[in-house]
Amino acid sequence: MRRCPQCFRNYHDDSLKYCLDDGTALVDGPADAADTAETAILPSSAYPDEAATRRFNDGEPTTKEISNSFLGRKSPAKTVAAILVIAVVAIAGIGAYFYLNRNSSVTKQISSIAVMPFVNASGDPDIDYLSDGVTESLINSLSKVPTVSVKARSSVFTYKGKEVTPQQVAHDLSVQAVLNGRIVRLGDQIQMNVELVDAGSGNQIWGEQYTRKFSDLLQLQSEIAREVSANLKSTLTGDDNERIGKSYTANTEAYQLYLRGRYYWNKRKPGDINKSAEYFQQAIDKDPNYALAYSGLAEAYILLPQYLSGNSNEYYPKARAAAEKAIELDPTLAEAHNALGAILSNHDWKFAEAEAEFKRTLELNPNYATGRQWYAEFLKSMGRFPDALAEMKRAEDLDPLSLIIKGLVGMLLRVNGQNEAALEQLNKTLDMDPNFPRTHLFLAELYQSMGRYEEAADEFSTSFKLNGLPPDKADQFAVVVKNAYKTGGPAGYFSQVATILESRNTSPPPPVVVTASYWVKAGNKDHAFELLNKAFAEHDDDLINLKDGRLHDVESDPRYKDLLRRIGLPE
Repeated sequence: MRRCPQCFRNYHDDSLKYCLDDGTALVDGPADAADTAETAILPSSAYPDEAATRRFNDGEPTTKEISNSFLGRKSPAKTVAAILVIAVVAIAGIGAYFYLNRNSSVTKQISSIAVMPFVNASGDPDIDYLSDGVTESLINSLSKVPTVSVKARSSVFTYKGKEVTPQQVAHDLSVQAVLNGRIVRLGDQIQMNVELVDAGSGNQIWGEQYTRKFSDLLQLQSEIAREVSANLKSTLTGDDNERIGKSYTANTEAYQLYLRGRYYWNKRKPGDINKSAEYFQQAIDKDPNYALAYSGLAEAYILLPQYLSGNSNEYYPKARAAAEKAIELDPTLAEAHNALGAILSNHDWKFAEAEAEFKRTLELNPNYATGRQWYAEFLKSMGRFPDALAEMKRAEDLDPLSLIIKGLVGMLLRVNGQNEAALEQLNKTLDMDPNFPRTHLFLAELYQSMGRYEEAADEFSTSFKLNGLPPDKADQFAVVVKNAYKTGGPAGYFSQVATILESRNTSPPPPVVVTASYWVKAGNKDHAFELLNKAFAEHDDDLINLKDGRLHDVESDPRYKDLLRRIGLPE
């Protein structure tokens, strides 16, 4: 037998003079058990030639060189031991790699989350306000985490009562994680099960069950918000932690009343808005220092003129007082600054101050979708249409399933002259819910701008039905308007629509700027300005929409410029 002194390969053919692997001269040597073991462990195929082991001739050592260097030309038995050590280390490394990757959902930072509607597992519909309120409170708390995008309430509540997988939520809302919860009230105790799930894999990141006294609900919510934030791997400052855990009141009864108020405010129906104001006031009566309740009361008074009869002068002073009190109690409350911005803009016509409040809102909470929506509508009223569209799209990113925000994006696309894109957007909104009245109104106005008047009449009719007008009257509207178009063209169409709108005895009445714009298109500018001047005398809050593009045909009219000056809108 002959042996290579370099690679230790044994050859039983004594006629060979040189190693077949590297050409080294062979030497004589006896065969023994160690030789046999080494040969079995390291067959010749374990040593590929030098060209195959080098990478692009970049000077890396060959497999043989590495082995020889590491082994140090030791005895065959020691060689075997060393190789076994290498194998064990390699297997351990591979195992660690797959273990860490299996748990990668735990270690990575999550930058987007959807807090799904908590399930009222008690079976008692009278405490729906509680499960809804806890959900909304957690959304508001987590939205204050600066590094995390939290989807807004109106998007996640489209899933209420539905079975949906985390992967479906991830697809719909573009989030990395989903927070699920179940609530059971047992007498004076509350049991809450919460789990944070990786939306891509469906794996649980974190979960916990809490059983506390009902009087400890406020502290429990703060604790859950902090736990979720920690498991999102978010790096928080001391101020961030304080904001996330803030409860605003120590009075559990006041908090329950606030949740009831928010529950009815979100229903967006006339009687419910009024009921929400009553609950917010009751919460304030229980805790006169409850800033969130004052903010809710301000928001209710802002909406009341849109849903109930009564002049805006009746509600806006109350809204201002509530918003200012909320800010006095807590200057960092984004919702209160947003409400004050709307009051300063819609009623006080102090537009520079209003914009400052909207900007302050978004500084305090960049994830506040309603704040971005209201700011976008303000920008539209200022005639800054591209900025308004960009801001509304940011609101849509935060609240992608909000019907009103999606519809407003479509409306702003129309205002920016992008009719085809607007049509695509509004049709997508209809696909989400064909029974949302505002979408049909937006479509009616879009069809008008595209010269498709009969389709516009049908969309108006559908919207009126969905808002409660008897179907026969809504259908009659469409017939009358279509006939007016057939006999009088566009001018006949707009004259008929304006006549019907002005004669409608509804509460609230149709927006004055809309009605006036139709009279302008019908060719009756004098009557349009009569309506606008009357609205100015009544301090109608719809006048802030004078620059929204509807009255483009009279922008050079001195009467139009005079109205802008008196209201304080930029020319």
